[in-house]
Amino acid sequence: MRYVVAVAEEKNFTRAAEKCFVAQSSLSHQIKALERELGVTLFARSSRRVELTAAGEAFLVHARASLGAAERAISEAAAANGQIRGTLTVGVIPTVTTIDMPAALGEFHRTHPAVRIRLKSGGSDDFIAAISAGHMDIAVLGLPDDTPPTGVMTRVLAKERLVTVVSAGHPLAGRRRLRLDDLADEAFVDFPEGTPGRVPSDLAFEAAGVRREVTFEAMSTTLILDLVRQGLVIALLSPDAVPTGYQDLLTIPVAAGPTRVEYLAWRKFNLTPAAQAFLDILQP
Repeated sequence: MRYVVAVAEEKNFTRAAEKCFVAQSSLSHQIKALERELGVTLFARSSRRVELTAAGEAFLVHARASLGAAERAISEAAAANGQIRGTLTVGVIPTVTTIDMPAALGEFHRTHPAVRIRLKSGGSDDFIAAISAGHMDIAVLGLPDDTPPTGVMTRVLAKERLVTVVSAGHPLAGRRRLRLDDLADEAFVDFPEGTPGRVPSDLAFEAAGVRREVTFEAMSTTLILDLVRQGLVIALLSPDAVPTGYQDLLTIPVAAGPTRVEYLAWRKFNLTPAAQAFLDILQP
């Protein structure tokens, strides 16, 4: 079953074999043997593509559930004996500012070295869906203050008003405070349209009746700041997202500017021992 899941995820037998640390011939042989035993074809194969068949899609759902149950059984048994094992999957948005995630993960690893840690970067909506589906344990989210997450347990980490970030040579650099209409003619860099990292800004400009032009899109705050530093664009970010000591970048408060809430999110029930232990570190 593990081989089937790996091929389904990688869509390639060679990469799946590398992921499972087995020879490709062995992995292919085992999957063919399983198909003969089941009397169905799990994968449609060609020289260039590998896709799940309808039977494969049905099998994959239960294969993942079975593997998850087996891993959970092992981790629960170990926890009953005072050991925490298994896998911890954590999601972190690019703009996280309230938690020192590397330090938290380091502390967790030193305390529970038998746990495999998986760290994923991405968007809040994807993390909420992954937690709800049981594919992720804990995540840090950033959302508009009027759209709290649903389907997961949460704790508010911070509520913050975004600031304008400009280069030191920008015409706005001398201002102590701005209004949204002061930014109407500026070119912006922001997160991709529709993502939670961008929605607060889009909503704020829409509510103020001010048109905004986003000419650059990026998922990395480092790239966003570098584009601002070059004088190409300006940005709206959490004040903590801009490192201190950068004389070529300035932050300016915005009256009635966009706000966002940073959340810690986790599964509503049946947390794994590893997830509970990490949650205890994040919120002692």
